[in-house]
Amino acid sequence: QVQLVESGGDLVQAGGSLRLSCAASGSIFSIEVMAWYRQAPGKQRELVATITSGGSTNYVDSVKGRFTISRDNAKNTVYLQMNSLKPEDTAVFYCYAQIRTTGRGPLYQWWGQGTQVTVSS
Repeated sequence: QVQLVESGGDLVQAGGSLRLSCAASGSIFSIEVMAWYRQAPGKQRELVATITSGGSTNYVDSVKGRFTISRDNAKNTVYLQMNSLKPEDTAVFYCYAQIRTTGRGPLYQWWGQGTQVTVSS
């Protein structure tokens, strides 16, 4: 079994910064893509940023230049550094990972439980 555990969500003022972390644990052989999604009240879940096992990254346009995704493969952990936060960034942030539990097995998708980020104006 695999678990993704997020941390770092908080209440912060506009213009402030937060760093989210997500640690994967359990029966893990390898992790391919890791990502952060977010879901604001009344809205669909949105992809925020992705990072491959090789370190290639992509961001949704609304966070480019403000958010940075990174990962520590030795710790099976992905981070999201969020700077210049805006009230419209308020959402529950979810960690996502594509994980192989055996060397020849398929990739499975795993989600964290979510962490609340609230940005006050």
